[in-house]
Amino acid sequence: MFIELVQALRCPVAHEETHLVLATGAMRGRAITFGTLGCPSCHAEYPIADGIARFGPLPDVHAPAAALPDAAVVEALLGLESPGGCLVLVGSAGGLAGPLAKLMTDVHFAVLNLVGASGASPVRSLLVSPRFIPLATVARGALVGAEYADAPWLAEAARVTLRGQRVVVLTEAVDRPPATLASMAAGRGMWVGRKTE
Repeated sequence: MFIELVQALRCPVAHEETHLVLATGAMRGRAITFGTLGCPSCHAEYPIADGIARFGPLPDVHAPAAALPDAAVVEALLGLESPGGCLVLVGSAGGLAGPLAKLMTDVHFAVLNLVGASGASPVRSLLVSPRFIPLATVARGALVGAEYADAPWLAEAARVTLRGQRVVVLTEAVDRPPATLASMAAGRGMWVGRKTE
């Protein structure tokens, strides 16, 4: 996990939002390979092992068998016109971190619940959480896999995304998008919304 992402991490327990504190065990360059994240408010602790920050068990959600879309199409739908910042990728959408990194300058990818993901990378931080995206509202956009295209996860994607930025879902079948996302387009197996508040 990339050390600069620590300042954006938040405890998934319901209480006043506070920064997490890092106790580093081992690092490789700017990547934390082992350590512990602690919440000063509720005293919960979350391990970082093999570069993956774990806020609970991996949810029992199965990714669809469909192939991921072309990274250039996803880049265009996200609409990021300047370098930098953080992009959140949830579930199978995390498989696009590598191809998107080749197209986007200096963007860091917070990849949540990607099954089979391992190892440190200079462009992505791996996170596991069963029901919450453990970030403050810092993302320049979010890309959500079809298996997470339900109301609670879409609300989380909207919550962590900055106002005016986009959430792209890898399915057109978005039943009840949160009120904070204005629908922009749907087609070719994707749905796009813009955060309005």
